[in-house]
Amino acid sequence: QLQLVESGGGLVQPGGSLRLSCAASGFTLGAYAIGWFRQAPGKEREGVSCISRSGGSTKYADSVKGRFSISRDNAKNAVYLQMNSLRPEDTAVYYCAASAQYRGTTWCPLSETYVMNYWGKGTLVTVSS
Repeated sequence: QLQLVESGGGLVQPGGSLRLSCAASGFTLGAYAIGWFRQAPGKEREGVSCISRSGGSTKYADSVKGRFSISRDNAKNAVYLQMNSLRPEDTAVYYCAASAQYRGTTWCPLSETYVMNYWGKGTLVTVSS
């Protein structure tokens, strides 16, 4: 069964950190560009960060630049999102998604939900004191 599973969410105080993981089963994650998305209550899903197939190129939404860091370990078939200096407005369900599209070695889908082939079920991140 082909699936992505996110983990690492939880409750954290403002200013704290969390590390989200996205693990793939049934397929090789290294053949896909990966995106992290989030959806807060009452809001549309938005792109947070993405990483190219090789990991050599990354992109970030302006709202998380300098605070979040995406990485991948293709040997472990996993992608990570390190989130530092968390704010209440970061509260959302975080999803990882994989895209089989190839648009060059540096391409990754920051906000293009329509190009994603697989989605995880999400992990909840709550930032609150």
